[in-house]
Amino acid sequence: MYAYVQPDGSWWINNTGFLAGRRGVIAIDACSTERRTRAYREAIARVTDRPITTLVNTHHHGDHTFGNYLFPEATIVAHERTRERVLAEGIPDYRAIVWSPEVEWGELEAVAPFLTYTDGVTLHSDELRCEVRHVGVPAHTTNDSYVWIPERQVLFSGDLLFNGGTPFVLMGSVDGALEALDRLEELGARTIVPGHGDVCGPEVIERVRGYLRFVRETAERGRAAGLTPLEAARETDLGEWGELLDSERVVGNLHRAYAELDGLPRGGDIDLVAAIFDMITFNGGQPLSCLA
Repeated sequence: MYAYVQPDGSWWINNTGFLAGRRGVIAIDACSTERRTRAYREAIARVTDRPITTLVNTHHHGDHTFGNYLFPEATIVAHERTRERVLAEGIPDYRAIVWSPEVEWGELEAVAPFLTYTDGVTLHSDELRCEVRHVGVPAHTTNDSYVWIPERQVLFSGDLLFNGGTPFVLMGSVDGALEALDRLEELGARTIVPGHGDVCGPEVIERVRGYLRFVRETAERGRAAGLTPLEAARETDLGEWGELLDSERVVGNLHRAYAELDGLPRGGDIDLVAAIFDMITFNGGQPLSCLA
């Protein structure tokens, strides 16, 4: 069982992992670019000559799915809404607008999962049980899953957890993400491979919980004062949370928190373009940094 960690875990630089069994490999997530996904495959090949039989997508975001097309031999497994979102979004054009410096994405092709589940599915790497479960609520997105290996107390959390980076719930739910953390905590993981950042222990759960509570409280104060999410972010001292990578995400998170305070159901549609451009404004009008 291996974690494939990509420093520094900022925008589009995600973690993956794999289980190398006697008959084949179960891979957990792809990468954002052709180069990074090919490097991931090369790392797997240095460990085992067995075929990659299965690829699990923890959610639909491109840093976890753009490289799907480079696993033609694998059964690609994910939640049914992950498939829906990959098919709906394809390879979005905004990649060239929002990010700087220019990223060498490669010749990307949108390939959706083709074995889907509603609640979860259990995979087996030889005798090792791998429980792939939808977290049950909108959180980072509407379609987040995690991979839990109970015998080893190892959790691949996808982007339900960030270690050293700012958590991001623009496309999910603040309250749902807090509920998801409770569910992850109940697993009793000893080792966690977060979606971004270094491998860590269960202490990361409380760290993410603290940030999300900060977002919710900031939204409550800002909304009561008649401030927009961008204004609330500008007038708030981020304190310890300002030390996290990609701190401009606070603006997107506040957009989601405001929407929920206004009664929007968890995971409901909001103006993503407005939120992203508010993040750019918060970032001094500069495109968001992407080193992928």
